[in-house]
Amino acid sequence: MNPRLILAALFLGLPLLEIYLFIIVGGAIGAWPTVALVVLAAIAGVVLMRAQGLATLRRAQASLDRRELPKFELLEGVAVLAGGALLIVPGFLTDALGLLCLWPLSRRALVRNVMPRIQIVTRSNIRRSGPAGGEQGGRILEGEYTRKPDE
Repeated sequence: MNPRLILAALFLGLPLLEIYLFIIVGGAIGAWPTVALVVLAAIAGVVLMRAQGLATLRRAQASLDRRELPKFELLEGVAVLAGGALLIVPGFLTDALGLLCLWPLSRRALVRNVMPRIQIVTRSNIRRSGPAGGEQGGRILEGEYTRKPDE
């Protein structure tokens, strides 16, 4: 299917679906409680995104301490960021999708499903001294020195 057609359907269909859900929920519980739910969901999104993001960052740092590339944690970080953004956007469907991205069990299942489809490439700009690094004079001399005043 054409990606432009999918994006157009998403950008037109999602807001219409959210408006429909606002009308349904507003009719059931009233206008002000509906507005309060939307505001509370945005606040909860910020709080959850911060907490889950910090937990993911700690796991990524632990992976780096073990000298492992934190591939899984990086993808989890993207999911946390997307989930927080979805919770901040007003709407009940986006809130449900955002909660799925922020809830650890569903987020990990999502990342495990996406992981085989993504190729992570690493690159380094570290120069090595010595013959392999291409620098001349790769010997390192250690020592101490003292500076004598000019006479």
